[in-house]
Order: sequence, then C-alpha cells, then structure tokens
Amino acid sequence: MKDNLQKGKLFDNALLKNIRSKFLNVSMDPKSKKKRIFFDNSGGAFRLKAASNVFKKIDGYPDCPEHGNKTAKWLMKTQEKGYESIKTMLNFDSGSIVTSYTASIVMFNMVRTVIENIPGKNIVTTLLEHPSSYDAVTSYANKNKKEIRLAKTNPNTGGVDVKEIVKLIDKDTALLVFMYASNTSGALLDAKRIVKECRKIKPDLYIIADAVQHAPHGVIDIKEVPVDGLNFAPYKFFGPRGFGVGYVSPRLSKLPHDKLLAKPESYWQLGSPAPAHFAALTEVVKYVCTIGKYYLKSKDKRELFVEGMTRIKLHERALMHTMLEGTSSVQGLRSLDGINVYLDCKDLRKKDFIMAIGFKKLGYKEAVIEYERYGIITFERVISSPYSARMLESFGLDGSIRVSPLHCHSLEDIEKFLKVTKKICKKLKKQEANLLLEKI
Repeated sequence: MKDNLQKGKLFDNALLKNIRSKFLNVSMDPKSKKKRIFFDNSGGAFRLKAASNVFKKIDGYPDCPEHGNKTAKWLMKTQEKGYESIKTMLNFDSGSIVTSYTASIVMFNMVRTVIENIPGKNIVTTLLEHPSSYDAVTSYANKNKKEIRLAKTNPNTGGVDVKEIVKLIDKDTALLVFMYASNTSGALLDAKRIVKECRKIKPDLYIIADAVQHAPHGVIDIKEVPVDGLNFAPYKFFGPRGFGVGYVSPRLSKLPHDKLLAKPESYWQLGSPAPAHFAALTEVVKYVCTIGKYYLKSKDKRELFVEGMTRIKLHERALMHTMLEGTSSVQGLRSLDGINVYLDCKDLRKKDFIMAIGFKKLGYKEAVIEYERYGIITFERVISSPYSARMLESFGLDGSIRVSPLHCHSLEDIEKFLKVTKKICKKLKKQEANLLLEKI
C-alpha cells in the first residue's frame, strides 16, 4: 500500500489485538504490576516477546559460532540469518554490516573513519542531531582541523529544510551527517532529496544518516537513498538492548578502520558478535512481515517487510491524527484549552509519531509527574539538559513534554490520554481561579 493517506489508517480490531499480544508489558508496569500507558517509546521501547525469548534461549548456548562442532555451526547460521534480516530491513546488496554495543558507538566509528581519511575542509551536519552524531562530528572535525557547518532548523515544522543543508555543501565538504527523523519533534527530513541535491554539488560526497529514531516507524531503503553509512538501535525496534547496528557502503567499508588484521579489508566487526542478538533481529523482521502478510499475498520478504512497515506507519499516523483532533467523546490537543502543541506539522505524512506539547500553567517536569499519577508515562525535554538544549534553542523553546506512542497502542489509549490531559487542564484552571479569589 502507498503511504499517501494524510490521516492514516487504523489496524482492524482483530489485527491490533494480535499485535498487542506479541509485546511485553503493553498495558502494565512490569515492576509495580499496575496498569499504565507507556508513551515514552522514543527513549525506551516495547519489547517483542519472540525477540526477548529467542535472545534468552540462544544466549545460554556456550558454543562459539566460529568453531566446527554442530551446535557452533548452527549458531553461525543463526548469525548469518541475522545478517540477511538486516539486509531485508535496510535493502542493500553490497556494503558491510557494523555492530557494536550501541548505535552511538557505530555512529562515532563511521564518522571518525570518514573525517580521518577523506580530504576536505568542512563537515556539514544540522542543529537537530542527536548527540551521538553531533558530538562525533564536533570531536573528529576539531581534531582534524575541519570547519563545522550547521544547518538551522525550521521552528514551524520541527525539521530541517533541504535547502538549509544544500546551501552549506561545496566541493570542499568531506562529509554530511543528518538524521532521518527528529527525536524531539518527530519531523521527517526529506532524505532522498537531501542526498540527491547534495550530490549534484559534489557527486562523491560521503553521507551518513542517523536512523535510530525513524527505523521502528517507517521504511528505510538504501537503494533508494544511497547513503554511505546508517545506524539504528535494535532495542528501539522491539529487540533487546546491548546492540547497535550499522551499514557502510562498499567505498566506506574499505577506508582504514579498526579491525583485526586477519579479517578482510571491508570487515568491520571486532571480536565475536552474540548470535542471540541476530536471532532477535530475525524475529523482529518476521513480526513485521506477519503484518505485511495480513494485507498482501507475496513470498518476497522485503516486499512483505515494506508492507508491514507501511501499515505500522499508517496506524501510528491515524493515532496521531486522533490525538491532535480528538474523537466524538473527547477533545484533541489542537483544540484543548490550556495546552500548547509545539512544532505542529499540518501534513502528518511528514512526521513520525512524536508529539511535543506543554501545559500553559504547569512546568514540563511537573507535568510528566502529573501524567504518571494517572498511569501515563511521558518524558520532559528541557533546555537544562545537554541532550535537549541545542534542539530546543533552535526552535525557540525552553522545553516540551515528549509523547511517543507505538503502533501497538489503541484508539482507547489515545482517548484516555486526551481525557487525562483535559482533566489536568481543568485542575490547573481551578487552581488558578482559587488563587485569584485569595488575592481579592
């Protein structure tokens, strides 16, 4: 299905019920055992039961996958299936896979390799970047005495306009680093146009993309958007923590990088990766393909994966539209008195499901605490945090409440969130009225 429905399209009830059953702790706090709605999937994320189970099972095997006994060979095949699953996720035929403890380490390794080996006087990135890419660029550009050029954000959309990046590129640009989607606003950058327009100026420009935020919410296609490097975090894509994954193009893979001397020139793995992580990723791909099969008859895994991710995107968009516009029984955020909707992109096709909001009469941290009292988990982005300050300042904001649901959430979850939000607004209004009376 084409991803062209501005208001999205919800899963039917049977499919959503099945989807929710496949995740751990969708409606309950695993520690307190109390009911809750977890709207902090941009910081953490729900875990797929199948991914967690297979990880626990295979991680108990003592065998080394590079050895010759039968179980070791089976573990190696499991790992190789994981490589194929990554190719299905990202859609590439050539290039190398990079894994590490975190996606941030993968990003630092890719950025360092390009900056240390590719001639050029400047590096281009944006003010929107996560510290894992922004700090990597800053660290290695300074060490190698290269100018850093920063594309400014658009405070109306919460993203970065293509022209703001393109105008910074010239023949002396060694590297461009940008993120697919903002983890502050959810705004999608036009990755395809960015790559195309920048390489018109410098055809051999190296480009690295941060897909950590976007990967669980939409389709990534390296054949269509031919970047040289890309990373994502399996734990945000329904898998376990302790694993970061990246792709490097054939030409980037052959640049001098940290590797064992006995390994091929293009090999980027250091040490022995855990087969359990790869098995978990394979389960994630199977799960997405299962959603694809619900709508599409095909035996092609990539085709089913794309269909599944597209349906995930459409369901999330429909939930986002409901959160903004409301239902017959509850007001949406856009019309709720007492709430500011920041960086409100009117075309929801240009946004992943992250809302940046604020109460007019309540601080961000206090609001997050208040939501938790009602069993809803959100997160505050505040200007005092080094992880938020740069992005917020670029938007002219001092903070926001980040609300980040996932596709396993329901319309009922959104309605409950809106009802709680309205209740908090009424409570604040009443408190304000009482204060006025006291002054009289």
